[in-house]
Amino acid sequence: MSIGSHFSYAITMFLVMAGLFIVIARGNLIKKLVGLAIFQTSVYLLYIAPGKLIGGTAPILSEQYTVYSNPLPHVLILTAIVVGVATLALGLTLVVRIREAYGTIEEDDVLASDVNDDRDGGHRG
Repeated sequence: MSIGSHFSYAITMFLVMAGLFIVIARGNLIKKLVGLAIFQTSVYLLYIAPGKLIGGTAPILSEQYTVYSNPLPHVLILTAIVVGVATLALGLTLVVRIREAYGTIEEDDVLASDVNDDRDGGHRG
């Protein structure tokens, strides 16, 4: 096997590491959502890459074709993309609400504000 046959797995691992690094290392909530989106993309690639056979065709029975590609991974990933976009939209909506409530989207500032509110005995309403 050549390195070219595993190129998609190398790209997948790079995207996993980049996505996790962004989520862990950044305090900005928008950047964390971008990191999660990159991580989701790596999972899509991980499922799609082995689903395509070189020289494979759509699973239509015919005397001409003997090698078929499995369409199920592609269908599942389309569903996952829709769910991922909806989840990202919800996350962005929550970030907007956090910005309205706390005046910032930096995780450390939001947590510090909560700690200060707990010490003062007050609560946000």
